[in-house]
Amino acid sequence: MRNKIILFLVVSGVLGALFSAYVYAVPAKPPGPVFAPPSDPFAKGVFANGIVESYQSHGENTNIYPEVAGVITRIWVAESEHVDAGALLLSIDDSVQRATVEQQRAQAQAARTALAELEAQPRPEVLDVSRAQVEQAKASLKSATDSYDKQKRSYEIAPESVSKDTLDTAANAAKIAQANLDVATRQYDLTKAGAWIYDVRNQERQAEALERAFASSSALLAKYTIRAPSSGVVLSIQSTVGSYVSPQGAYNTYTEGMSPVIVMGTSDQFLAVRCYIDEILIPRLPPPDRIRAEMTIRGTSTKISLAYVRVQPYVSPKIQLSDERQERVDLRVLPVVFRFAPPPGLAVFPGQLVDVFIGEK
Repeated sequence: MRNKIILFLVVSGVLGALFSAYVYAVPAKPPGPVFAPPSDPFAKGVFANGIVESYQSHGENTNIYPEVAGVITRIWVAESEHVDAGALLLSIDDSVQRATVEQQRAQAQAARTALAELEAQPRPEVLDVSRAQVEQAKASLKSATDSYDKQKRSYEIAPESVSKDTLDTAANAAKIAQANLDVATRQYDLTKAGAWIYDVRNQERQAEALERAFASSSALLAKYTIRAPSSGVVLSIQSTVGSYVSPQGAYNTYTEGMSPVIVMGTSDQFLAVRCYIDEILIPRLPPPDRIRAEMTIRGTSTKISLAYVRVQPYVSPKIQLSDERQERVDLRVLPVVFRFAPPPGLAVFPGQLVDVFIGEK
């Protein structure tokens, strides 16, 4: 009985193993695609990867970088918001630069005031003092001259009445009084002439230099407030209040690289598609006047006809989509730009990848 049970178990295990082998050997039916892959609508179409961007007559999206470094204190706009040219976008801490501007403003005003003081010379009160000093010198000269004349007559009448030393002292006093009058007169003429022209010109140059330094600092202060260079839509804000930005941009936490602080696009009714044609396919491109193109939005079966805009006539390494600047194979591409009007009810955004087929009319 025991042997029968063992034999039954062995046979059951062998049959189970054979059945499992059969079941697992049958290939599983692969799942169908989530959406239909893009198909070439042209007889000899050229396939290309494309990226949606704002439609402009030249260039791509508008990448905005600050011209100064600092910490963001306020962001005035939101993503997807339409702004006009000159609208405030964000403000950077300008406390140090503002203090510098105020200091240079005061210096320029002080220099201009000093120039006005030189140009206003002579001051009436100073001229009056100088004129009074001339009159005093004249009076002192008359007094000294009269004293000398009296002593000289007395000496001529009676030499023993005035000593020779006293007479010489009186004569010297008259000469000193005359010299003082000459000095006072020249000082009056100097005061009346006003500031020296070279002093005025030197002060003018100093005032101009300080005013230009003030204007330069004021222009730099304006750089701490970033404004929209043109009307458009705010596509992306790469930083936030309290973050540090520089002319290299803002640090992107996810890419671990520097990115534009703000990316703007046009608010035109059209969007653009920039296609990258592999260099080996460039000879197959039709002439510009015969180009037709159709794009498929990934994840949908929607096909949209594209209107040819221009070719960017410069073949460059294919780093636009992968951002790989060190590649083992130097695959080069030619950018071709098309435009389209987004269909109603379908969300299409700049930066979106699409599949494009380019053919001939």
